[in-house]
Amino acid sequence: MNRLGTATSPYLLQHADNPVDWWPWSEEALAEARRRDVPIVLSVGYAACHWCHVMAHESFEDAETARLMNQNFVNIKVDREERPDIDAVYMTATQAMTGQGGWPMTCFLTPQGEPFHCGTYYPPQPRPGMASFRQLLGAVAQAWQDRREELREGAGRILQELAKQTGPLPEAAVDTRVLADAVVKLAADADRERGGFGGAPKFPPSMTLEFLLRHHERTGSAEALSLVDECAEAMSRGGMYDQLAGGFARYSVDADWVVPHFEKMLYDNTLLLRVYTHLARLTGSPRALTVARATAGFLLERLGTDEGGFAASLDADTQGVEGLTYVWTPEELGVVLGADAEWAVRLFEVTESGTFEQGTSVLQLRRDPDDTQRFERVRRALLAVRDERPQPGRDDKVIASWNGLAITALCEAGAALNEPRWIDAATRAALAILDIHVVDGRLRRSSRHGQVGEAAGVLEDYACFADGLLALHQATGDTRWLSEATKLLDLALERFADNGAPGAYHDTADDAEALVQRPSDPADNASPSGASALASALATASVLVGSDRAAAYRDAAEQALTRVGQLAVKVPRFAGNWLAVAEALATGPVQVAVVGVDPEAWSQLRTTAARLVPGGGVVLAGEPDSAPLLAQRPLVDGAAAAYVCHGYVCDRPVTSPDALEAALAR
Repeated sequence: MNRLGTATSPYLLQHADNPVDWWPWSEEALAEARRRDVPIVLSVGYAACHWCHVMAHESFEDAETARLMNQNFVNIKVDREERPDIDAVYMTATQAMTGQGGWPMTCFLTPQGEPFHCGTYYPPQPRPGMASFRQLLGAVAQAWQDRREELREGAGRILQELAKQTGPLPEAAVDTRVLADAVVKLAADADRERGGFGGAPKFPPSMTLEFLLRHHERTGSAEALSLVDECAEAMSRGGMYDQLAGGFARYSVDADWVVPHFEKMLYDNTLLLRVYTHLARLTGSPRALTVARATAGFLLERLGTDEGGFAASLDADTQGVEGLTYVWTPEELGVVLGADAEWAVRLFEVTESGTFEQGTSVLQLRRDPDDTQRFERVRRALLAVRDERPQPGRDDKVIASWNGLAITALCEAGAALNEPRWIDAATRAALAILDIHVVDGRLRRSSRHGQVGEAAGVLEDYACFADGLLALHQATGDTRWLSEATKLLDLALERFADNGAPGAYHDTADDAEALVQRPSDPADNASPSGASALASALATASVLVGSDRAAAYRDAAEQALTRVGQLAVKVPRFAGNWLAVAEALATGPVQVAVVGVDPEAWSQLRTTAARLVPGGGVVLAGEPDSAPLLAQRPLVDGAAAAYVCHGYVCDRPVTSPDALEAALAR
């Protein structure tokens, strides 16, 4: 029976025609396992995942493997992007049992959903130290017949142990000393030769870089800025960055940023757009500016949906081959470029032996071209040919939290780089999420082609989308966005708080579907944790709302920070967004309220503020009293004026861009 055919998840739809009798996650699936008294195979992945495709082809499309699965198990397929709550519960179990995690994730559960054996990818044939998937299926089925109670008892012990490990962290301050120490620890972990942190594989440390930029702005730390410069330069020069069309792949498989894992995720590109925008406005770096503009173009041109939102990702594979769309040989460049080919081969480091697989190379740009017009001619020619090649699949579901990140990035970049069309795109995305994802006053996680999914929004959805709406309020001056943001924040504070540990939050609402554990992970990873995103939105909202709610929002943000003090001290790379929030609070956050009679009167002041306000700061322009931040802030002698405040302390208003620049420099 095809139970996946009507799913809103492209990942589930990829498996709809498997011979495996898949169920989506549901109470009906668990009830079927209880009725048959058989264990559950839980397979978790996502549409752009290369090894998910490999295991699907090797195992889930194989008739004999499917027979074993159907005969002995109830088989459940989950899109981790659509159900991050399920993914979080069983990924924690997988990491506890195996010491590592990843996707595809393969877990064996009791009919009650308790995990008793977990892993990731399993091959179709045995390998040294690794059983084949069929062998594993047979062993688990036999163990269920012979040692059922033992497996149940073991699953219970696993959950008890996980409950101990995943409880709220003790309270600890995140003060200026912790922020300074975090820079020292990050510097010790930095790869000063190749850029970035740690060894291969290298992931873009977007939120860590945002923290370091904010720390530099507050303290003047040359060390913090150099860490950002080195990493941002290296990432944009290697193959992880698309030298033809902009946008970043998920990670580099090597330490030199040469070969990417080719999937392109919405969240990576939104977070990196913020980093390169802020680096460009801080340093004037031409490279950072180029990358920021191209990344914004990638979001709009490659990930935009008809409904106005942004799609989740582009696949790592094309026609089952990883990177097929993107790689080149010297001969191919010769055919496309003619007389420009030899120059392009050297510039992009396309070698005869190849930098990737089977003699192909990923394009790199380790130095600026000596002829920019020639480079642009070559880039356009190669991109035109590449666009005629088979293209990677697109996971076109719309995720609320990731669209919130996109709205924030496009608003900040649009304001700082004077690109109003990016703000227009952010507005369309916000309208799409509000129109499609808000059902009976609650936020849903995902949609596809305008059809909303059933999965409830998790904390990161409420928090990231609220943060995006607050950015949109600043970019447009429209108070509707502030009102919608505060509704989400108030609901998050009410429904997601851990009432037994002030400042801690669960990732699911108190009335959400009950899983074997209620997930609660404060660590920042590839994207902000729900709790850190909430703290960020609360800190911003605290200076945008009226005085009746400002103190409550700030207190909630500060209290949330105390729950990650130990995390920030021990592993700052997994607390990047938290540290960025702490930097914003340490500077106030800085607020610039620009008042005038019309946009023409205040435009220069607003442009100056958007370019110079520290990261995490707030800029709002409009007529006096048109928004809470602009209340009781009159014109000065009939002229537009800017009011600069740090926390609860305000400077005298200024009326010229030069005076505003001086005030922000102080």
